[in-house]
Amino acid sequence: MLEMRNIQSPTLSVDGVCHSYGTRRALIDVSFSVAPSTFTVLLGLNGAGKSTLFALITRLRAIQRGCIQIFAHDVARSSSEALRMVGVVFQQRSLDLDLSVIQNLIYHASLHGIDKREARARADVILARITLAERANDKVRKLSGGEMRRVEVARALLHGPRLLLLDEPTVGLDIKSRAHILAHVRKLVAEQGVAVLWATHLIDEVEESDQVVMLHRGHVLAQGAVPRVVASADAGDIRSAFIRLTQDGDVEEELA
Repeated sequence: MLEMRNIQSPTLSVDGVCHSYGTRRALIDVSFSVAPSTFTVLLGLNGAGKSTLFALITRLRAIQRGCIQIFAHDVARSSSEALRMVGVVFQQRSLDLDLSVIQNLIYHASLHGIDKREARARADVILARITLAERANDKVRKLSGGEMRRVEVARALLHGPRLLLLDEPTVGLDIKSRAHILAHVRKLVAEQGVAVLWATHLIDEVEESDQVVMLHRGHVLAQGAVPRVVASADAGDIRSAFIRLTQDGDVEEELA
């Protein structure tokens, strides 16, 4: 019975999380979960608390109040076990520009205890999937912004994670690059069963089939399947639902 409960557990569970920077409250009693093999959009404007939440999930910051579990492991108490099967793409790019694509990937794999031969084999497969195999030996600084993001996604996948966290991964990219990255990540969910938490302020990145968590000024306003959230807000679409739930007429421009 214990094994069955673990199978049914959420991939990620955030329960009653609060976080403050001095007197400023960044997250206020935030609770939601990400189920296995789902694409969940963490939708919120800049300053909503998305990056703070990612920092808490990945242990870059200590949890002040509440509990975060990954695969039923408490992040605060068993961080190594909790994060072992997590891949992360942070908002700020962190590739070494003076190393080649493959050198960046092999170095990252070594941090997960993957030997060079195995890392190269995995990198070759992933780069082929994202149509960057021909750029493997190019220095990262020669890549476009969209290509760099695709390399960061590849890097996050090297150790075979079952949960992928992406914080505003398409900011600053052109429409074609955004579409390519979104399509690739959604394919991971559909074909490999990876669970994804995709943080964004871009409303057009949300699809009808997604789960959504609306975060505004540190509060979760709504969560669940997109059609259910839209219906509960008595709105015609997800954009209208977000504007209605925030009760803020200035948000429409930021969502564009």
